[in-house]
Amino acid sequence: MAKRSAEVAESEAGQPGLECLEQRLGVTFRDRAHLRRALVHGSYLNENRELLDESNERLEFLGDALIDLAVAHELYAHHPEWSEGELTASRSAMVRGDSLARLAKALDLGQCLLMGRGEEASGGRERPSNLAAAFESVVGALFLDQGYEAARDLVSRVTSAHMPGMIEQDAPKSPKSALQEMAQGQALGTPLYRIVEETGLDHQRMFTAEVEVGGTVMGRGAGRRKAQAQEEAARQALEFLDRGGPGAES
Repeated sequence: MAKRSAEVAESEAGQPGLECLEQRLGVTFRDRAHLRRALVHGSYLNENRELLDESNERLEFLGDALIDLAVAHELYAHHPEWSEGELTASRSAMVRGDSLARLAKALDLGQCLLMGRGEEASGGRERPSNLAAAFESVVGALFLDQGYEAARDLVSRVTSAHMPGMIEQDAPKSPKSALQEMAQGQALGTPLYRIVEETGLDHQRMFTAEVEVGGTVMGRGAGRRKAQAQEEAARQALEFLDRGGPGAES
């Protein structure tokens, strides 16, 4: 028996039409086959192998990488004052599973999924891992349909619309930011960083940084880039202050 298209499977399963989803996404797919595939959960494939031959798992893989890149791109462009550590921390907050699940839930992606009866009965349409995977798959599908800029724009718009201020509110602080807050809170002044050593060939440079807080060197770190070395020095200084600082017993 020949396998039928996702469009046929969609109507047979009673899946909601895709026009409303496209409206929520703010996108019209040139080839809706990409979008339909993004909404096929693996459990549906397991129960209906005579209908379809592919779930959304490959698109999930693609979308995951694209979201990482799109978020990094946006943060780099809009926060030139942030350090590497701050950019990394904010990106991590944005692309973690629960954050993507919140976006998917706001778009009602769970109700658009084709999934097996067992998965649905066990609450699969509300399961965060399924929702996050669905959003990643939709982003991957849009990339295949219209390219990187369209995928990046979708990530940016959906994030801005459904999680305003999320990056600033939820992102963990970088070691340098945390150290500055702690130092100022203890009236120790602003931490001072200096590169004390550079080793290796030009293409394999290693930097060593020290950070001085309140007149005392409290941390030392190394890295391939100066910013990495400073972040590691700040991390050590935080540990030093957590142990009680200069007056702590050895």
